[in-house]
Amino acid sequence: MEVWLKSDSTSINNDVDFYVSTEHSESSIYIQDGFLYKKNSKIGAHVHIDSEERQEYARSLAGTVEWIYLTFEDWSMIPIENIVAACDQTPTLIAAEIIEPLQAHGAGFALEIGVDALVCSEHELEAALIVKSLRASTEEIKSAKPVEVNDTLSLTEVRITSIESGQNGDRVCIDLTSLLEIGEGMLIGSTARSLVLVHGETIESTYVPKRPFRINAGSVEAYTLLADGKTKYLSELKSGDQVLIVSKQGNTRVCTIGRLKIETRPFILLRYVDEKHNEAHVLMQQAETVRVLDNNGGACSVTELRTGDAIIAYNTDETRHIGVSVSASSEER
Repeated sequence: MEVWLKSDSTSINNDVDFYVSTEHSESSIYIQDGFLYKKNSKIGAHVHIDSEERQEYARSLAGTVEWIYLTFEDWSMIPIENIVAACDQTPTLIAAEIIEPLQAHGAGFALEIGVDALVCSEHELEAALIVKSLRASTEEIKSAKPVEVNDTLSLTEVRITSIESGQNGDRVCIDLTSLLEIGEGMLIGSTARSLVLVHGETIESTYVPKRPFRINAGSVEAYTLLADGKTKYLSELKSGDQVLIVSKQGNTRVCTIGRLKIETRPFILLRYVDEKHNEAHVLMQQAETVRVLDNNGGACSVTELRTGDAIIAYNTDETRHIGVSVSASSEER
């Protein structure tokens, strides 16, 4: 991480990486007409964050510019975190202005990743240099492998450790604009690192007709995997969103949501562990028509599951921030 000092002074501080000048300068970094320049070369964009729209504009620049220089109408960590998440695993670097010493650590370690340069005045310089030193002495953060939505996903068995009442809650049914095949479904879970393969309503039932376009996905707080590899809460989905459909073999295709149905229903809470003894859980409607895939690839009603049964899931070590995979650690329970 670098430290940039806002100063027009010609004095040199060896701890400072660059100086930010208020005027056009051949020897420092400066801002002009919404762009960032270094030694007369354009190196990025300047975005003044004063609204959600400006935050989204900054996020949209990820991967398209070398640097994004952030200034703030009202300094806040949330936009920094969101922009750090957008730029993670892209070549775009972030420089963020701070106006108080306490802000140095927050920006420097946002999402355990941090910005790439702290821009400060003399008042914040000591704090910025301390954070620079901490970043240098910290073990290099490992780059997380992004979720790649290819033709297949590697599915694995997880074993149910308990089946409990999940009480009543808001359940989401996802109605697609395409028909599902037997053996297909969506990945759903209460933790982004472990998603259970929930089968579509493609199997005949004694009491209700099949709905081969529908997946009774689970509770509103659950995650699902989108076509672009990001996750979304079920409560955030909307008509027109493209979601990932997965078969029992791990083959994938993309389908579009046509409608969502959210209704209050009783839930079953399934707790399970993977082969590494990592714990996770999922809440699903207590209904015979809600099915998961067992370890033989068969569709099994959640009302027939027993402790010790093996079901199919997709596991990953990634952390998510507003749906985006980031190289940071977190714990979900």
